[in-house]
Amino acid sequence: MQTIRIADSTLRNSPDSAYSFKEKIEIVKQLDHIGVDVIETAPITNAKTDVLFLHTVAPIIKNSTLSCPTGLTKESLTSAWQAIKSAKRPRLHVMLPTSTVQLEYICHKKPNVACDLVKQLVSEAKALCADVEFSAMDATRSEFDFLCSVVRSAIGAGAGTVTLCDTAGTMLPDEFAAFVKKIYDEVPALKSVNLSVECSDAMSMGVACSVASINAGAAQIKTCVGNDNSPSLEAVAYMLKVKGDSMGIASGINQTVISRTIGNIMSFTNTGKGANKFTQIAAEEASTEITLSANDDIKTVSEAVKALGYDLSEEDTSKVYENVQRVAQKKSIGAKELDAIVASSAMQVSPTYTLKSYVINSGNIISATANIELIKNGATVAGISLGEGPIDAAFLAIEQIVGHHFELDDFQIQSVTEGREAMGEALVRLRANGKLYSGKGVSTDIIGASIRAYINALNKICFEQ
Repeated sequence: MQTIRIADSTLRNSPDSAYSFKEKIEIVKQLDHIGVDVIETAPITNAKTDVLFLHTVAPIIKNSTLSCPTGLTKESLTSAWQAIKSAKRPRLHVMLPTSTVQLEYICHKKPNVACDLVKQLVSEAKALCADVEFSAMDATRSEFDFLCSVVRSAIGAGAGTVTLCDTAGTMLPDEFAAFVKKIYDEVPALKSVNLSVECSDAMSMGVACSVASINAGAAQIKTCVGNDNSPSLEAVAYMLKVKGDSMGIASGINQTVISRTIGNIMSFTNTGKGANKFTQIAAEEASTEITLSANDDIKTVSEAVKALGYDLSEEDTSKVYENVQRVAQKKSIGAKELDAIVASSAMQVSPTYTLKSYVINSGNIISATANIELIKNGATVAGISLGEGPIDAAFLAIEQIVGHHFELDDFQIQSVTEGREAMGEALVRLRANGKLYSGKGVSTDIIGASIRAYINALNKICFEQ
């Protein structure tokens, strides 16, 4: 039985504005959960937000390979590696069009220099990362001899996976299978690496062409969720479920949960940026079942978090548990409260500062004062400040500790749940070096939520600097 690798390009092929930061994280976690072999991300176009996203998801991926496009310069290649090197299974992905028209239009390169460029990029990627993939974009419209030369250069430079792309999507399954076999015959070195294919679904033939390529010797096929131009992950998984045994092929996809998982991801696509329907649906389903108190242990909290659809690391679970214990001292916690705690506690950058304690004095006849204690590198650092109000005093005390003033671009407070003991959520946006950094905090004490939100944004600034 041959095991076929599935590489998903949902994030790589989606516009940057298609998903919010948290939705991208959820998509990565869901793809990892169902057993997708490779999760492909978009190239780094924003050195701050894209790198922060990759730094965030790299340590939470447990099973899949995290693949990041390298760009066409040494600087972009190095940036991609620095962003994903903490992943359990990192991969650098060199992508270059091989048709004459696309080479000149996208890369402004002539075919006679493309082979040297491929060799240079793949060699530099291989020096950093053991797993390197080369994709020949628009391969089916390329000059065949030139395509073979580029593939030989990529393999010779150390590419362990070579992808042939039918970008135009004009080939029928038997034509694409013949194309793959012809490449195999002309480039025998392909048998020493993993041959991958990326088929367009422009004629609704993407899945059929992918199957045909497997019969011709392909070891990896690429899929997508919510993109009509690529073979559907669900359709490919269903094909393998129905025909896999008779074809002698299998995959690591978890067929039991794939429909629900893809439905969750599709909800992001259908509702647009920021909708985050996954956690809303999960919270509604679990709302009658989740009730946590201060007496619950970490195992109970972990099971409740999983019931919401989250699959957190041990470190993030510990953070959530600590915050559950803090809030549960004042009130019981249901699904909505737990979801808010997860959103503010988990999947964050490594903290430079953590909150130890705060004392706020305020009233209509005294000036507001704040005494804040934070922990940095195991040591307690403190700040005391006056302010126009309790929150202003708290923020000024934190700035005194840090020794730097950040422009407060936005500050919002809203209720997460209802009732007299409702949990409040604070949003803080700080501006540093011309860029905005946002942080959230959740607590039944709105001043405490505001302090945590400020520290959350501050930690993101420290992480990038």
